[in-house]
Amino acid sequence: MSSGEGHGTAVAIQERYGTRAQVSESFGEITVDVQPGDWIDLLEFARSGGYEFFDWLTAVDDPPDGFSVVAHVFDPDTHGHLLLRTRVPRADPRLPSAVGVFRGADWHERETFEMFGVIFEGHPNLVPLLLPDGFEGFPLRKDFVLAARVAKAWPGAKEPGESDHGSPSRRKTLPPGVPADWGRDG
Repeated sequence: MSSGEGHGTAVAIQERYGTRAQVSESFGEITVDVQPGDWIDLLEFARSGGYEFFDWLTAVDDPPDGFSVVAHVFDPDTHGHLLLRTRVPRADPRLPSAVGVFRGADWHERETFEMFGVIFEGHPNLVPLLLPDGFEGFPLRKDFVLAARVAKAWPGAKEPGESDHGSPSRRKTLPPGVPADWGRDG
């Protein structure tokens, strides 16, 4: 997208949303931040403005407040990119589903629901997509304990003192994010 096209899109968004949207441009690409109440309208506005290709949607955990939900859309005629964002609170992460605007949002919302716990209201089939049945927790949240290395020994190189050669041992450390008393029999 040329900077003229990007500037025109930024102006159109600013005219429509006024102070309800924060529009920034970096390296010729536009980022738009809106409140959750304007999320679907922003997606519809972008689509009607030529951004017809839905590329991806995900969340970013931003403790302690909540999550940013981010979508990237593309205009195939002008080769323009838009990064669209909104924030949902950690206590009740809910957002209207974008599937009615972009059918391609279906799996992205399911994955974001499964990995972060963001509930997309009105989604036609908001069920787990990747994790095994019965999995508890949201593995891409920053407060999720990465327990795999604690529960099962790392299959790679042994730590000093773990080999069969009787080397001097050192205190074993836990992987980052694992509480010191996690997995210990009490």
